[in-house]
Amino acid sequence: MLEKREPEVDRILQVYGDMLYRTAYLLLGNPHDVQDALQETLLRYLEKAPAFVSSDHEKAWLLRVVSNCCKDYLRFRRRHSCLDLESIRECLPAQENTHLQELYALPAKWKTVLILHYFEGYSVKEIGEILGLSESAVKKRLQRAREALRMEMEG
Repeated sequence: MLEKREPEVDRILQVYGDMLYRTAYLLLGNPHDVQDALQETLLRYLEKAPAFVSSDHEKAWLLRVVSNCCKDYLRFRRRHSCLDLESIRECLPAQENTHLQELYALPAKWKTVLILHYFEGYSVKEIGEILGLSESAVKKRLQRAREALRMEMEG
């Protein structure tokens, strides 16, 4: 079964791989967890074998699945104790793009709407459809995310 679907997986990685990786990395901030989330996304694609109406539908489905996988990993992190690597990160040399650190500090639900809106170029209506939220809920999350990001960058 996998051999038959392998060209489809290759196509998805070619077309959407960078977008999925970028989205997962901004949500998780850990390349190892990102790889796991992407692998889980592709497994769900293979298991479900969804029929898509268009490439936009396929892209939205993949974004939603990778976002949900990332939420699952974040939920797992909260419930299970682990080594705090923040103290180690402080010892590392400053990165060129330090504003990403402020983005990592935001809750996942705010990061998701910011990523979809500013990095992927989706409208508020499209984000609502992807995440299953009303337009007003998306607007409110964007507003709160911008405010929190501004506070993080100022303070």
